[in-house]
Amino acid sequence: QEQLVESGGGEVQPGGSLTITCATSGFTLDLKYYAIGWFRQAPGKEREGVSCMMSTVGDGTAYYADSVKGRFTSSRASAANTIYLQMNNLKPEDTAVYFCRAYTASYDYWGQGIQVTVSS
Repeated sequence: QEQLVESGGGEVQPGGSLTITCATSGFTLDLKYYAIGWFRQAPGKEREGVSCMMSTVGDGTAYYADSVKGRFTSSRASAANTIYLQMNNLKPEDTAVYFCRAYTASYDYWGQGIQVTVSS
């Protein structure tokens, strides 16, 4: 099954940083044609959007939820079929399972999710 695989989650203290990596497994994508999304789901809550980055054949603009703006940065390394979510100044309310997504009008790939826990 073609899907994305996340890595790099874990537990960190408030104020700390983590980078989640999301890569293809068993297939390749020409990521410059794909929009990139990051989502998260905290226990007992609905999945919410964290970031959306347009394809680089478009304007490549990245948008962020107000709750993470200025702290999180989404990026891609198209040659490596990899996307990243850099998370700085993490807060306990950032604790959630994080999901990556790469999509076009015709294709839609998701990661399986990875836990990020922010706790002292």
